[in-house]
Amino acid sequence: MQTDQFCTNVEGLWPTLKCHVQQAWVDSTFGLGWYELAIAIAIFLFFLVVRRLMVKFVIGGLKRLAKRSKTEIDDQVLGSIEAPMALVPVILGIFFASEFLFNAGPGLAESGEPFLARIIQSLISIVIFWSLFNMIEPVSSAMRNVKVFLTRAMVDWLQKAFKALFVALGAGAVLEIWGIPVGPLIASLGLFGVAVALGAQDLFRNLIGGLSVLVERRFHVGDWILVEGVVEGTVEQIGFRSTVVRRFDKAPVFVPNDVLSNTAVTNFSEMTHRRIYWKIGVEYRTSVEQLRQIRDGIEAYLIENEAFADPQEVSTFVRIDSFNDSSIDIMLYCFTLTTNWGEWLKIKEELAYHIKQVVEGAGSGFAFPSQSLYVEALPGDRAEVFVPPSR
Repeated sequence: MQTDQFCTNVEGLWPTLKCHVQQAWVDSTFGLGWYELAIAIAIFLFFLVVRRLMVKFVIGGLKRLAKRSKTEIDDQVLGSIEAPMALVPVILGIFFASEFLFNAGPGLAESGEPFLARIIQSLISIVIFWSLFNMIEPVSSAMRNVKVFLTRAMVDWLQKAFKALFVALGAGAVLEIWGIPVGPLIASLGLFGVAVALGAQDLFRNLIGGLSVLVERRFHVGDWILVEGVVEGTVEQIGFRSTVVRRFDKAPVFVPNDVLSNTAVTNFSEMTHRRIYWKIGVEYRTSVEQLRQIRDGIEAYLIENEAFADPQEVSTFVRIDSFNDSSIDIMLYCFTLTTNWGEWLKIKEELAYHIKQVVEGAGSGFAFPSQSLYVEALPGDRAEVFVPPSR
């Protein structure tokens, strides 16, 4: 009504239209003029410039100082909080620009100040929990070096758990700022959680199985394992529900953690030595002296070769073992110092060469499956051979 009365006192068509436009501007902007809005925008743009300067000089200077230290964790922490801290000048720009507008337009302050306060508080909460979320990665990297208490897989699990925790806490803080109570919301989800738990028993069994694997340290990422009746390969990842084992043909196998916790698992990466167990069959014509020469030659090679474990540390046997159907068997039982499969194959190959030289050098030979037929006597009164008469 005041607008109509004010503009009706203006004479002329264009002055009246100008009056209506100006009055609409004043009413729609809560009594603020265009210059006041321009100043508020200028304040916000100023803090955006400050943001670029802060990132370039302040954070850049801190990074240069961190590079002088002997540890890398401070460099990683600064790199992780760089993006959240760059949001701080934006928050300051919104705060100071809004305070200027509130002082210039009292009507705006009554309706807009509570709303803007929630926005600023929400942004501050986002900066805090965003920084904590990003700091988990460098802290986890430092914890991976502490192998006395925590394994790499346990650190990965803790990293995922803390990330989920900070996301949940951050979301809860923002909801509380906007007047949405989190407690009743969690309580309302309780019945739903019970229903989900009843249908997700396998998930919880696998989760508990994964925890038992980590706590007992049965294997680690990168270990070569054999799960009886399931898979043999290299552990690639230990997850909440399953463990990824990559077979030697590079095919991944996802093994439920419940299976790993209740099945015999052989961890070949924990071997201290690698075994060679052979049965060497020589011919029956081999004499006792030749057998002794073969046995002593093989045993001397195992003792003198540095690739094999000391017989005083591990069991080592070279013995005439049994009389087989077609051979006299010599049992060879020894261990190599290396557990690497490629090196072990090379050592075993050299041992095979030496055994062949020893057997042939003793004047004997390797036996192969054969059968002998003995005829005691031929019949004496054989029938005459019929020879047809010639014409």
